[in-house]
Amino acid sequence: MKTFSTLLKTELKLSLRDMNMFIFAICMPVVITVILGAIYGTTPAYEGSTYSSFAQSFGALSSIAILAGGVMGLPLLIADYRAKKILKRFKVTPITPVIILVVNLTVYFLYAVVSLVLVYLVSVIFFDFQLMGSWLQFVGSYLLTMLAMFSIGLLVGGIAPDMKTASTIASLLYFPMLIFSGATLPYDIMPTAFQRFADVLPLTQAIHLLQATSLGFPIDGVTFSIAVLLVLAVVCFALAIRFFKWE
Repeated sequence: MKTFSTLLKTELKLSLRDMNMFIFAICMPVVITVILGAIYGTTPAYEGSTYSSFAQSFGALSSIAILAGGVMGLPLLIADYRAKKILKRFKVTPITPVIILVVNLTVYFLYAVVSLVLVYLVSVIFFDFQLMGSWLQFVGSYLLTMLAMFSIGLLVGGIAPDMKTASTIASLLYFPMLIFSGATLPYDIMPTAFQRFADVLPLTQAIHLLQATSLGFPIDGVTFSIAVLLVLAVVCFALAIRFFKWE
């Protein structure tokens, strides 16, 4: 336990010094929250709606940090550690490569939690947001989203032969999901063709789930999204374990 906590502190310090995750997982979701809040305010999502357009966006806003950590941060970190022979060196120490992965998963988990808290506080204080659904269901949805996105990151980082390949694959996954899944550009205002493309992206299903649980919609309406995320997580974790390259 002492080894884990010491390594966790070290990785957190290294991550904060790098600033990338601080910017993309902490600052960016808050900035986008302020922008969307200023645009939509308390305007109803549609005529007669009991929730605002901004409230409809809360689920999407809460997912940005998970996307940044799981799909961009984690693959690049693993590929970098492999390229620098860090994973290989740890094999001859009490710190196993598995501990390294668990520590870094914890780091990105902490970033996602801090981001969620900040987005929620900004939404409540400045834009009169109120979570209409069950907190238990929303937190469960958030954890499932995290599980699915982190599994993608582990798979990409695990199979990418070098840093350049990992960066290319991560970018090809990250930017389409950031733009088209509804995380930044609202899904409802997209043309039909864009929505069909967005429906293929796993983050789109995650956002549907987060929106439903934050707005208090029946959970049986998003069973497909839940199934997609669970299958994705199981498949990606299984492939990552099977084909993971430590060196």
